[in-house]
Amino acid sequence: MASSLPSMFVVILSLLLVFFSGGSRAQLSTTYYSKTCPNVLTKVKYAVQSAISKEKRAGAALLHLHFHDCFVNGCDGSVLLDDTSSFTGEKNANPNKDSDRGFDVVDDIKTEVEKACPGVVSCADILAIAARDSVTILGGCSWNVKLGRRDATTGSQSAADNGIPPPTSSLSTLISVFSNVGLMIALSVSHTIGQAKCTNFRERIFNETNIDSSFAITRKNNCPSSSGDDNLASLDVETPTTFDNNYFKNLINKKGLLHSDQVLFDGGSTDSQVRTYCDNPSTFNADFAAAMIKMGDISPLTGSNGEIRKNCRKDN
Repeated sequence: MASSLPSMFVVILSLLLVFFSGGSRAQLSTTYYSKTCPNVLTKVKYAVQSAISKEKRAGAALLHLHFHDCFVNGCDGSVLLDDTSSFTGEKNANPNKDSDRGFDVVDDIKTEVEKACPGVVSCADILAIAARDSVTILGGCSWNVKLGRRDATTGSQSAADNGIPPPTSSLSTLISVFSNVGLMIALSVSHTIGQAKCTNFRERIFNETNIDSSFAITRKNNCPSSSGDDNLASLDVETPTTFDNNYFKNLINKKGLLHSDQVLFDGGSTDSQVRTYCDNPSTFNADFAAAMIKMGDISPLTGSNGEIRKNCRKDN
């Protein structure tokens, strides 16, 4: 996931807070595969651990893919589909086109799961489990993943391009987007793992004033005004490969890498929440876990809808 995080949802960590005003509409269960594929959690965790041991950015890529899957027409595995002659999918949309590591890791996980339980576990569920395992393995919290999603048979590049805000988004835009998918938020996004391309933060480091001067100078060294578009910088300057709450400390110190990061602490309605998560990591972890569960409930395909793909890159 080299360009990893062309958008604010990246792998982030995003922290959606609070919940739906009503109960979950998803027909999902934490014990969904207890009889049909009892070893699925072990299989996925082992594969995620193996991928992260080879490349820590793999964890950010997997979290990124789960977010971008759920925020475009629901958690249905559509982000994993390759383009075909009949449709242009989400894989080459701007927020997803550089996530090769994530796609390859999902392929590896699917292969292992298929060996154990052919035709049983959906790609959408694999993404949900892998996102949780990535966070936990990188030092973050854990949660019980609800399962039972089925896979979409088509995707939409335009939906992905239009549905995921860019890193230049304002606070009002972020709040609106989360509200549009049924989530009330206290804080829209927190990037504690992963990296971003120079093109996504150049405008901020050269032209914005709510930025620490030494931080801006350091970033300019690797992101000049007219070159180095693909050069990378960590979203969390303190602990770039650990899932923790240092991201919020960075915001308070005006060291948010993306514009859409720093707007969360810039004299607006989310400042107090940033301070809360900075001072209380346990509160942050609890809210993040709850938000991930709620996000996983966004418009899943269940029952007779969709299918269980044998290959996550194409329909059956």
